[in-house]
Amino acid sequence: MVRRRYSQQWELIYQYVKEAHCHPTAEMVYQALKAACPTLSRGTVYRNLNRLAEEGAIVKMNFPVERYDGTLAPHAHLLCSTCGAVADLPLAYDSALDRCADEQGGWQITRHECLFYGRCPSCQGQANSK
Repeated sequence: MVRRRYSQQWELIYQYVKEAHCHPTAEMVYQALKAACPTLSRGTVYRNLNRLAEEGAIVKMNFPVERYDGTLAPHAHLLCSTCGAVADLPLAYDSALDRCADEQGGWQITRHECLFYGRCPSCQGQANSK
């Protein structure tokens, strides 16, 4: 990570994303932290999230609305097509996928993503109760 001047706001944002398991959007981060840090602005949240992602401290997930993931270890994601919830799906990292990509075209793989689409338990329950 790049050395920077310490900032309480940067630390709050970083810790929130690292500890959140909801893969928050920038707005979710802002709403969660504004009471603890009244001087925090949306612009500060966006700038810091983008900088953290550029530095590799968190992962920017390019869904229709960008989300951020503090878990850097390889894992898959579940995306609810009804409410947009995102959850981790811990899978053993499969280097065979990387080798396959290399064998097919000489690509050097630095990371890959696996995304499953479906409906979360909450949305299923709402549909079943109607």
